[in-house]
Formats: sequence, C-alpha cells, structure tokens
Amino acid sequence: MKQNNIIGDARKVWLVTGAAGFIGSNLVEALLKAGQKVVGLDNFATGHRRNLEEVREAVTRQEWKCFKFFEHDIVEAAGLRKCLKGAEVVLHQAALGSVPRSLKEPLATHASNVTGFLNVLTAAREAGVGRFVYASSSSVYGDDARLPKREENTGRPFSPYAATKAMDEVYAGVFARCYGMECIGLRYFNVFGPRQDPAGAYAAVIPKWIAAMIAGEAVVINGDGKTSRDFCHVANVVQANLRAGLTTRRGAVNQAYNVAVSGRTTLNELFEWLRAGLEPRFGHLRDFRPVYREFRPGDVRHSQADIAKARRLLGYRPTHDLQRGLEEALDWYVVHLTGGASEAA
Repeated sequence: MKQNNIIGDARKVWLVTGAAGFIGSNLVEALLKAGQKVVGLDNFATGHRRNLEEVREAVTRQEWKCFKFFEHDIVEAAGLRKCLKGAEVVLHQAALGSVPRSLKEPLATHASNVTGFLNVLTAAREAGVGRFVYASSSSVYGDDARLPKREENTGRPFSPYAATKAMDEVYAGVFARCYGMECIGLRYFNVFGPRQDPAGAYAAVIPKWIAAMIAGEAVVINGDGKTSRDFCHVANVVQANLRAGLTTRRGAVNQAYNVAVSGRTTLNELFEWLRAGLEPRFGHLRDFRPVYREFRPGDVRHSQADIAKARRLLGYRPTHDLQRGLEEALDWYVVHLTGGASEAA
C-alpha cells in the first residue's frame, strides 16, 4: 500500500519530531513523496544526519524543497513555538527509547519522554495544531499477562520507560478533556526496518543481531529464547501515523491504538529466520548458534497485539508481515553494513 494513496489529495503541513531517527525519517520520506510540507525537529541524541541525507536522496529535488528542519531539544520549551508555526498535524516520535537505558538513566528518560512530551503538547495547543499523534508503546501493558493485548487492559509498568509512555497517554487524555485537543496515541510493538541503528548498547534486537551475524560476532539471547514478540515493520507504523493524522471519524480521536501485525515470534524463531535469511550470502552462518544469558530485568515475557480497534476506527491494514519485513530489512542492512558485498559474492 503506497502512503500517498492514504493521503490522497490532502495537503497539509506536518511537524515530525525525532525526524532524524529511525521511524521519524521514514515518516518524513513518506510525507514528502506524498506531496506534503514537512517540518522536522531533532536534537541528534539518538537520530542521525545520515538518515536525513538518505531521505534527501530518496525524494525528488522539488519534494525536498518542501522540507524544513530545526535542530532543537524538546526538553527545552523555549523555541518550540517557532518550530510549530503553521503546523496542522504533529507526529511526535522524539523520545529516549530502550528499557535497559531507562533502568540506568531514569531521569534522562523522564526528561525526554515526559517533560519533552508535555513541552511539545503544550506548544502544539498554543499553536492551534489540529491533530496531535504520538508514539506510545506496548510497554504500557506491563504486568497484564493476557494475550493478545487489548487497548483497554493495561497493567503496572515494568520499567521507567514504560512509566513514561503511560504518563504520555495520561497527559494526552487530560489535554483532550481540558483544552479540546485531538490526540491519538499509537502503541508500537517492536518496530524494525530500514534506518534502525544496529550500533550502541541499546540497539533493538533485529538490527543488532543482523549486524552481529554479518560480522560473525556473538548473538546474545536473554533467557531461554522462548520470550515472544509481535514484530512490526516500519512501513506499518508509517501507515498508522498517516491514518491517525488524517482520520475524520470523530470516534477515532482521543484514543490509543495498537500498531503491530498481531503475530507472535519467539526470540529463538527470530534467530533462525535471520540466520536462514543471511546464510546464503554469508557462509560462516551455516553452523552459527546464539549465546544464552540470564533474563534481563524489566523485560515483558510475551507480547502480541490485538489490532481490531485500529482496523475498525483507523482503517489500518498491515502491509508487511514478519517475512516480508525481514526480507526488506536484511537487504537494507547487507547494503549499508557491507556495501552490498557478501561471502557468496
């Protein structure tokens, strides 16, 4: 499903926070290709200038002229209003992700994910923004063990990161009730795809494992490998954001939605998917095996989304299941980590 089919003839000004990040840069690219005006905002704490360069190379010169960028930290409220001037839809992606990071740095996580969120939300209200769409997380389900995860059944957070995302949903609800804002929260489930950074201590599992496998380095599984996740390709996330930003259904606003494919894959299964996908190009992976360690504090044991609500109210239809998503992700990482070379070449 092409994203411009979702936007149609609509012409709006969109603000994307975290625009140089993994998800943010994919949103910027999709919007520019659909003929939209886009304002990007990032402080490069976790985003990369190379992501914006890749967007520039992927769009036409005329489309790129419709992009304006501000380097700014959302923790600093001053200066946000000029970034939001003229914006009609906000897609708020800026945050400090990672459960382990939040356990190590709870104050920094709170500052970015709660204080920063409130700063952007307040500036959006003052600027008269019509729609505020923000990235929440499946982590808000916490210790509620029921599967699949349904939006009405949240539990107690397992980590500071989860607590910050739960608080974002609280603030969005308060601003809807007190100020009449239209807010939509998107609870992402283990997003992966092109431009997701494989480097660093807090890298997500899929890009981290792909990079390790290509380099012949150890792949570490925390626990017994039976922990399961609902892995969701970034194309599905882009679709959900655009639908949330444009929906005219009154009952669809001021809600939170699961964004996933409603699948369930164990870490052991994921390892085999990745190994099998890379092995034809990298022969050293033929007998490659993971290393198992203790379970990691703060991790949820199982996660799977019920996406019926997003289907019903937003018209969300995932285009990428795990297989298609991994095929695209593997190709992108092989090119960007090796320059397209492989042992089989």
